Amino acid sequence: MNEFVETLLDLPWQVGDPKPAYDVVIIGGGPGGYNAAIRAGQLGLKVACVEMRETLGGTCLNVGCMPSKALLHASELWDAANGEFAKIGIEVKPKLNLPQMHKAKDDSVGQLTKGIEFLFKKNKVEWLKGKGKIVAKGKVEVTAADGSVQTVEAKNIVIATGSEPTPLPGVAFEDGKVIDSTGALFLPAVPKKLIVVGAGIIGLELGSVWRRLGAEVTVVEFLDRITPGMDTEVATTFQRTLTKQGMTFKLGAKVTAAKSGKDGVELTVEPAAGGAAETIKGDVVLVAIGRRPYTDGLGLESIGVTPDKRGFIDHDHFKVADGVWVIGDVTHGPMLAHKAEEDAVAVIDTIAGKYGHVDYALVPSVVYTFPEVAWVGQTEDQLKAAGIAYKKGKFPFVANSRAKINHETDGFVKVLADAATDKVLGVHIIGPQAGEMIHEAAITMSFGGASEDIARTCHAHPTRSEAVRQAAMDVEGWMMQA
Repeated sequence: MNEFVETLLDLPWQVGDPKPAYDVVIIGGGPGGYNAAIRAGQLGLKVACVEMRETLGGTCLNVGCMPSKALLHASELWDAANGEFAKIGIEVKPKLNLPQMHKAKDDSVGQLTKGIEFLFKKNKVEWLKGKGKIVAKGKVEVTAADGSVQTVEAKNIVIATGSEPTPLPGVAFEDGKVIDSTGALFLPAVPKKLIVVGAGIIGLELGSVWRRLGAEVTVVEFLDRITPGMDTEVATTFQRTLTKQGMTFKLGAKVTAAKSGKDGVELTVEPAAGGAAETIKGDVVLVAIGRRPYTDGLGLESIGVTPDKRGFIDHDHFKVADGVWVIGDVTHGPMLAHKAEEDAVAVIDTIAGKYGHVDYALVPSVVYTFPEVAWVGQTEDQLKAAGIAYKKGKFPFVANSRAKINHETDGFVKVLADAATDKVLGVHIIGPQAGEMIHEAAITMSFGGASEDIARTCHAHPTRSEAVRQAAMDVEGWMMQA
């Protein structure tokens, strides 16, 4: 027997067999998937990540959180150049170069996706390029873009396939006319009239981008309020602020049909409570009514798993079946990138025999409009519904030195604390840099802290964060600066 054959016989696998087993194979390369892969690599696990896009990062990095923030930032600067600059003594005549704005956005996204590739290499994560499908216990089939198929074995499979935009019945997507959130990131020109269907976070963020750049924006929402889940008092102030900026809201209305033509799109809109229909016209319609779990072609039937009625995959502490786990948007909890990241660490730590846990009650939410809105914990509505006695402290940004000197005085901070124990139950901020300020509330709450803990912590002056401290002071009635 020659040396080559002897070598083959000594291998633990035969030609044509699946590759040697991974400790973990992750299906999906978004915030949940790539963080799970990196964490597994850190812990010395043999790990592969299956991703069908040409770049890593999932929806968030490629066509979601990151490019939208690039456009939000650029459009805020454009807005400031056309208004605020003159007030503070900067005289310019700005000219919009939308292709360059898109290029700057795309360049930043490209750098970030390459950064994840670097982190994969650094942590010995193998990227399996293609669409993943569970075909049996411990087996994942990966179909590449060219149609080639390979099957890999895994001791643990982590489902991290994320979500996709929810379509609106009766309204078909049409490139450049009826679009989803991805389409709204790549419009080649500023529409004269933009209709946004859905007054949630995505619709309001993208609507605010195009409003600042010159579009007339109308928001159609089925409910009688914007941003469901947001504290009602904050949502009311938020809507008032967006209206003052130029957005128009049509609440308690449902879209039943869309008809596109050379002049744009006609929407048929009816009162949600019933009544006569009307027609509204726009150049572009953005459908942003939410997202749904993405499980298409995942092969869940091969492991005896059926999603619930809304498409989410149920789990028991992230475990779906023997050796199968689920994280991120495809399962329950807030559909947020940072929630998926927390899920990722928790599930990999659990697989590795460590402790893994996520407190969904302490996942902060942020709306990246201007001003920003951020919150963590319970709303007043929730506390009232649960019959929990609470105290409230509130401080307006108009009384905050840094906000006032920067001409950014819209909004307030609200701190909700248990009436008996003073334990912080919720913090809600509408104002400049709200997303950056919410984290001291999240940390305080993670340690079971009281409003007094915030109130008696020295905050640097002058900062916007002092507003959080003043609101905490107000819980006990000793706010000092308003």
